[in-house]
Amino acid sequence: MTDASVRKGPLTDIRLIEMGQLSAGPFCGQLMADMGADVVKVEPPNQGDPMREWGRGDYPLWWSVCARNKRCVTANLREAEGQELVKRLIASADMVLENFRPGTMERWGMGYEDLVKINPGIIMIRVSGYGQTGPYAKRAGYAAIGEAMGGMRYLCGEPDRQPSRAGLSIGDTLAATFACNGALAALHHRDRTGEGQVIDASIYESVLNVMEATIPEYVVSNYIRERSGATLPKVAPSNTYDCSDGIFLIAANQDTVFKRFCE
Repeated sequence: MTDASVRKGPLTDIRLIEMGQLSAGPFCGQLMADMGADVVKVEPPNQGDPMREWGRGDYPLWWSVCARNKRCVTANLREAEGQELVKRLIASADMVLENFRPGTMERWGMGYEDLVKINPGIIMIRVSGYGQTGPYAKRAGYAAIGEAMGGMRYLCGEPDRQPSRAGLSIGDTLAATFACNGALAALHHRDRTGEGQVIDASIYESVLNVMEATIPEYVVSNYIRERSGATLPKVAPSNTYDCSDGIFLIAANQDTVFKRFCE
């Protein structure tokens, strides 16, 4: 149920048209829907979002997670009729979300300059691998590659072997989270000015943004942080420890916390 009387949260008066597929874009829509927004997800006819078939177990539960609180419709965005149908939806919406390869929306006549003509206050949320501009902009964006280029993959894993991954699509969800952050700021801006904006979130830059002090450490001190496995160097006890009755994770990385832990 997505009726405003049933939905709860601070965004119940906001409508978002979600396009794109898999994780990077739809996770942003999931966050918006969790906050009460009326999210209308546009899927291609016949097949729908590939996420409908992802996951493990008796049936794809992942879809139940990322599509929760959303309304789903179909439209063929590769045809003029489908494009016009979606434009009609966007005309009365607050935000539109997409995670296609940069340039795709423009080819379909639905770039920001096109949409602002039918809805001057529209906020366009764009999630991609490397952003809408720059030398890598039109390359396909994948979480694994964005995590590597942003630096996260280099630090994941044991020091005596090849870099590992986190086991989840962290790059996708980080980009989607920053996209959601930007969209909420854009809503505030629109409330004050009436102007819409473009939110340009990339996987690569979103990963880079959470790399803590690794860049300044290199620039200022020529220090390169390396993989350290499950431990955090020079911080203890804040690691995993083998004990007689199993593996324990202890996070007491301040003297005051360690004192309370010992007591």
